[in-house]
Order: sequence, then C-alpha cells, then structure tokens
Amino acid sequence: MNGRETLNALLAKIAAANTAYHEHDAPEIADAEYDALRREAEAILAAHPEWREDAKALAQVGAKPASGFKKIIHRTPMLSLDNVFDAAEFVEFIARIRRFLGLKGEALEFVAEPKMDGLSISLTYEHRKFARAATRGDGTEGEDVTENILTLQNLPRELPKDAPDFIEIRGEVYMTKADFLALNASQARQFANPRNAAAGSLRQLDASITAKRKLSLFAYAQGESSAPVAKTHWEYLETLKRWGFGVNPLSRRVPENGAEAFQTEIGEARAALPYDIDGVVYKINDLALQSRLGFVGRAPRWAVAWKFPAEKARTILEDIEIQVGRTGALTPRARLQPVNVGGVLVTYATLHNEDEIARKDVRIGDVVELQRAGDVIPQILGVLKRGGGEAFKFPGHCPVCGSLAVRVDDDVVRRCTGGLTCPAQMVERLIHFCSRGAFDIEGMGEKTVREFHEAGLLRGAPDIFALPAHEAEIARREGWGEVSAAKLSAAIASRQRIGLARFIFALGIRRIGENNAKLLARHYGSYAQWKEAMLAAQIIGSDARLELGSISGIGPAIAQDLLAFFAEDHNLATLEGLERAVLVQDEEAAAAIDSPLAGKVMVFTGTLSMARPEAKARAEALGAKVTESVSKKTDYVVVGEDAGSKAKKATELGLTILTEQQFRDLAGL
Repeated sequence: MNGRETLNALLAKIAAANTAYHEHDAPEIADAEYDALRREAEAILAAHPEWREDAKALAQVGAKPASGFKKIIHRTPMLSLDNVFDAAEFVEFIARIRRFLGLKGEALEFVAEPKMDGLSISLTYEHRKFARAATRGDGTEGEDVTENILTLQNLPRELPKDAPDFIEIRGEVYMTKADFLALNASQARQFANPRNAAAGSLRQLDASITAKRKLSLFAYAQGESSAPVAKTHWEYLETLKRWGFGVNPLSRRVPENGAEAFQTEIGEARAALPYDIDGVVYKINDLALQSRLGFVGRAPRWAVAWKFPAEKARTILEDIEIQVGRTGALTPRARLQPVNVGGVLVTYATLHNEDEIARKDVRIGDVVELQRAGDVIPQILGVLKRGGGEAFKFPGHCPVCGSLAVRVDDDVVRRCTGGLTCPAQMVERLIHFCSRGAFDIEGMGEKTVREFHEAGLLRGAPDIFALPAHEAEIARREGWGEVSAAKLSAAIASRQRIGLARFIFALGIRRIGENNAKLLARHYGSYAQWKEAMLAAQIIGSDARLELGSISGIGPAIAQDLLAFFAEDHNLATLEGLERAVLVQDEEAAAAIDSPLAGKVMVFTGTLSMARPEAKARAEALGAKVTESVSKKTDYVVVGEDAGSKAKKATELGLTILTEQQFRDLAGL
C-alpha cells in the first residue's frame, strides 16, 4: 500500500469516527485513538505536503444534522481546531504564526482555556433577546435545539443594553462527572462518558427529557456580530461574564513562553476537576491578529488545541484485516480483543501499511500495547508478548476482486490494479460521491450505497440520479417503505444542482480534497472551462498544461493525478453521464461578490512589508486567483522590493502592475 492509499484509509477511519462521535453520540474508538490516527496522517503529510488539502477535507469534524431537527445555517461557520501534543509542536505552531504575519521578535499573548469535552453550541441573540440555538452539525448548518437549550438554568435570556443588536455566542454544553454518574444510576441505558450523556440529552426530540437532565454551559467564542464587542479575546470573555454567561474560571492570559507551564499545571489538576477536559485551547488574544491570520482548511491559524498525553492499554491482536479504498489502496487494520481505554471500548486499531506491520513485526495472537493519542483513534505501539503466530504476509492480490496489488515507485501503499472492475473501489467511490463534502445526499449513506450496489441498482455515479425511477421497487425492499423511498427521491432531486468545487471533490480524484477542489473551481470558474482545460492539458507542452502548473497550491503530483483521471475512458464516460443528470453551477466566492479583485488573476513578486502568505490569503478570500507565473492572462502583478524577472515580464506584456499600497487599497487593508 502506498502513502496516498494509507492516508486515504486513515482519513476514512477518521471520518467514520467523527460520524459515530458527533452524529450518533456513540464513539467507537477512544479519543486518544482518534488523535493517533490524525497524528499518523500528519506524519505521512509531512513527507507529502501536496496531499495536505485532501487530508483536511476528508478528516473534517462534525456531522450532518439529525433528520428529526430543523436545520439552522450558521452565519459564521463553526470550524474545528488543529492539535499539538508537546512543547515542540506548540513552538512550531508559534513559528507558523510568525511566518504568516512576517513577525520577528514581537511577543505573542494567548488566552488559555481548558478544552471541554462536551457538545458545541451556537446561541443567537436578536435585539438582545435569546432567539435560537444550534449544534455545530457539519460546521455550516446544525440542529435547531432551541427548546432544549432553554432548559439550562445558566442560559441568559436577555443581554444588557450595551450588547450588539445581533450576536452569535459559541460555547460548550457539558455534564459534570457527578451529574453523569447520577444519570446512569437512574436509568437502564448507560452512557459511555459525560460527553455522550450531554450530547444525547441535548439532542432529544422531546425537550421535557432534556429538562430532567442536568446540563451546564461554558461560553468561549463569538460568531457573527452586528457590532464589535471587544479588542481582545480576554476582554470578550470578561464581557460574557458580565452578561451572565458561565466562562471557565480556569481560563487565563499567558505569554507564549508560559504555555508549557500552564499545560503542566492543568494536566496535574485534570483528575480532580468536576468535568472532563482533554487538553487546553490556546488562542491569540489580539482579535485584530486573529482577523489577519484567518483560517486554513477546517481550522483557524490563530488557535490550537494542546492535547494531553495519550492513554495506553494492552490487549490481544486477534486478526489483521485488509480493507480496499476507493483508489484501490489496501489498508490493514488490527482487530483486537475489546479493551477499555479511557472509557471507550476499543475493537480496532490502525496498522497504516505493510511497512509498518513489518517494522513493528506484529502478529496474530500477540499481546500488544495500544495508545489513544490525544484521546481518540488507537494505534499499536508495539508487541509486549508473542502469541505464537507467524510473521504476517501482506497479500499481493486484492482480497475483494483478486486483481494484482502492486506498489509503484516509492509509494508505501499497495494498490489493487482492478480499477472500477473492483467492487470495493466502486462502492467506496459511490460512498464518497454521496458524502457530506461532495453531493451530500441525505439517505445515501454507506449502508444504502452498499445495499443498492449489491442489488444492481448502482454501478456508477450517474445511476444515483436514476434511482427515483425505481422508487416503487425501493419502497418494496426490506426496511424501506413508500415514505422513506419518496424522501430518498426528493433528496436526490434536491442535489441535481451543485457548485463546481463540490462536483470536482465528489469525483474522488486522487489528491483532490475539498480545498484543492476549491482552488480549481476558483481558477477555472465553470465546469465547461475546467473540463476543456483538462482535456487540452493531455497534450504535452500545451498552454492548458502550463496553466494548470501555475495555479498556486496545485503542485506537480496533483496536476499529474488530474491528468491521469481525464486520460481514462471510464472516467470520461462517468462525466458524460453526470452532465445529463446534474447541473454544475459556476463557482462564485460569496465573500467576493462586490470585491474589485473577484475573478482577477494575480501574481505577487518581490519583498512585501506584509508576509507573502497573508497577502495571498487575503487576495484569495476576495475572489482572486493567485498564480506563481506571469502570463497574458494575468490581471495584476503586485510588485514589492527587489522584484525580479516576473516584474520584467509583466512590463514586457503590458500588464497592470500594482504597488503593495495599491493592492492594500483594493483589498481594503
């Protein structure tokens, strides 16, 4: 299995864990195991940074809102945090901030807040009165739990006169350890931990059930607001307290060099706290710096969660199973004798790839040591005692279709060569196509896709949009009915219009995650232009190929995988089928509707007073397409000090050259 396949397999496990944790309130793996998966993925990404955008897309946190709740769209998305696990990683987090902002020796101040293990919530106040509440959901839209949240005793119903007319206040609903134990003692259903109990209690369709359970709230963040509230995050927390919100009393302002001592202090006090925490969140205190730093992928650049050390356990490795991903990657996982690690029953652990198995020499029957890094997905640290089994021999053929499984070049992943003739690859691609970041078809989850594929109703993505024609047949299937079949048809019909970025991501092209799909969509603008350019780029030395290589963020490996996708006849046939079934809408940057940079192709050259990454991020946020090379298609070339050949070429081509100040004026900086 090569590195790419291993990464995809890891991210698929992360996504499954996210669904179990956020959507069903029933984690299948421990928190440390989850973070171990993320750390393993990060190790692969360190060697292959061109895959990073894919990783952030596939490993997103959150869940689709449950069907029994009305949906509420967050005006400002509720994203998640990147993690660090030691002082060295925190120092690197600081270094990334400095590089992005172009800072030298200036000291940074943070607000440190214990990371609550509960359910994220967004509270909306209109005309200073409480209006509604929504869970995180998938980060864009959540579940309307307004009636349920009103059962909390420490929820302010009205804000004072100095509060903005409209504001979203974010926080965490949690259950104390004592209230959790009392709840489990009073009922037959046993929750695994306080986090699950809090989430399950808040997400009740009957608010009277929520009212009987003791839930608490800490506020800690801000979403959309009609007016500024504070200049620093600490001042914002102080304002929340004055407005009547609970704010974690252990929160503290700390200089960057004081974070390690605070982490140690909270870690030592963790066991005695009345509630569960799994780390500390460190946020840049200055809100102006937060705004400049912005977000990358799913997480802010200005905050990080420093997780506590992993918990460990030992158990027996009962089997090594091989799973086949949508790109043919053969990914091994260890099936374990169930063991409780940090309150979660663990049955599976990642083994990454065949090289990892050989390096650790894990064998069936061995007693192994597990680790839950950061409190979520487990990994095997090593063998404690031999069980008498033979060394594991990684299969040379696909366990599903029998095709040869090979490793190419320096890829650590062994890949099935069966392509779309392999049922496992086809099914995984269909599951990806229907997933949240792609077409997001409600009702077309993994179980349904597998069922319809086995029944012969699905052989490719275009078949999904023919399912409404089989509604009567689906209604007669076991577990279905007229109502559920009609809902599925309606859900499919509602997704026959889709944005270009989602469409590109849905195709499941190697290395094209959500963020890379957005880069391509923003650059080409329409499906027709993108497809035409990809077909033209098949010709070596073509302008289209050169253009593809000039897109900022699209490296040679990504470009090669794009070209390989368009070189396959079966992929072109899939595209033609989808063209008949769906309307792919042109991509528009919502934040850039009135921006003078919207749709402009830009190049930055020379030394700027602001850091280059910040300048690029600002331009892209306003709808510009930032490339690395100057051509006749370039609209603006922003020239800093000591500009070289790019500035000269821009002059020769008669392009518009901007000074840094002119760029700042256009960007509103």
